[in-house]
Formats: sequence, structure tokens, C-alpha cells
Amino acid sequence: MVVYGTYYALALIAAAAIVTYLASWPLAAPFYILAAFCLYFFRDPERAIPPGAVAVSPADGKVVAVRPHESGGNRVSIFLNIFDVHVNRAPIAGEVRRIVYRAGKFVNADLDKASEDNERNSLLLRTSAGPVAVVQIAGLLARRIVCFVREGTNVAVGERIGLIRFGSRVDVYLPGGVKPLVSEGQTALAGETVIADLSAQSRALTFRAD
Repeated sequence: MVVYGTYYALALIAAAAIVTYLASWPLAAPFYILAAFCLYFFRDPERAIPPGAVAVSPADGKVVAVRPHESGGNRVSIFLNIFDVHVNRAPIAGEVRRIVYRAGKFVNADLDKASEDNERNSLLLRTSAGPVAVVQIAGLLARRIVCFVREGTNVAVGERIGLIRFGSRVDVYLPGGVKPLVSEGQTALAGETVIADLSAQSRALTFRAD
């Protein structure tokens, strides 16, 4: 969100002012450029949430994997580069039943092994379509996962649930019987791109949240 970018930008502007005072403004120019980038990186535009029984993308970025999961459902993985909006949104309305943080590696989030090896924060949602998991995954540059919600709270579809700083990946585990409507290589927008139709009767699903 913009407030996070403001903290970084103010620190960089302060550094630029000190460099300008001690040396000259051309030497301070990189600090001003970085400050502007931080404000751009943490932008948080409003999104038009689609109506109906659908699951939406939890993140901006490229769909890098649509794979069957051992639970019987499908995993949709979205890779965010440094130019994407990094605010994460709830793919479906429901109750946050469990949040599990796990330390891990920081390999390139574009790689499929990042879903297993990297640092992550997993949210298990109880929804009308069945259990849905959203996993925030750190990447090669991302070193800080932020979660806005707590266990026991209810979230609306498209509601902001967190962010990952500087390049990352978000995985969604859909219930069994729910067919993904996105394909690998597709560009998705958080809160707007429909990734699944949930109008069909939901089926029971269990999976690991850690």
C-alpha cells in the first residue's frame, strides 16, 4: 500500500537531502529516483470486483502454473515482478481459519520449486465452495511478507489481505471439482481476473497449510 512506500520514500529523500547538503544535488539524484520508485512499487489501485460465485486472482502478475494438487484440487500460481502491484487480495469470500508462516529459501519465484522451498505465509479460508488456501511466497528479492488479516476474521472477495515486498509469488489451492479458468502465460489482475467458476456444488477438500 502507498503508506509502506511513503516510509521508504521519506528515508531516501532524507538521505538525498543530506547528500545534497554535504556534496551536490547530482550525487543525490539516485536517491530521489529510488524514492519515486518506492511510491510506484507500493501503489494500490482500486479494482472492480466481478459479481457472482467466482474466484478472482489474489495477485497481479503472470500465471506460471496451473497444476493438479495431491488434495484433488488445482493449484494456480502467479508470479509478480517488481513492476506489478504487490497488494494481495482474497480470491473468494470466507473465514480465515488458520494462518501458518514458514521460513524457507529465496529462490526465483518464477520457478515451480518456489511453491515448496521458499519462505511463505499460508492462509486457509473456509468458504461456501469448500476450503481454499492462499499462499504468499517470498522470491529472489522479496524478504518481507506482510499479512493484513488475522485468524477468525471474515474477508470479502477481492479484499486486501497482505503484500509481499519486491518480487514474489502467490499460490491459490482451489477445491476439488473446481476447474481453473486461467492458463499458464496469462496475465492476471488482483481482484478482477476470474480464475475459477464456483457456481457448481462444492466438494470437501483437505490439504496442507504449512
